[in-house]
Amino acid sequence: MRREMTPMGKKISKRLIDLGMTQRELAVRIGATPQYLQKILHGERSGKKYLASIEEILEISLIV
Repeated sequence: MRREMTPMGKKISKRLIDLGMTQRELAVRIGATPQYLQKILHGERSGKKYLASIEEILEISLIV
C-alpha cells in the first residue's frame, strides 16, 4: 500500500526539489534519520522538535 504525504510533507518535498536538496541531506541537517523524516512527511510522527529547523533551513513557513 502506498503511503500518502500530508499537505505539510508535500510542501517540504516541493521545497526540497526547488532547492536541489535531498530528504537525506535535510535529515542530516536537522539531526534526524532519513527514516524519521519520512515518517514526519507522511504524518506518522509530528516531528514537533524538528519543525523550526526545517522551516529555517528551507526558508518556508509550515503553519497551515
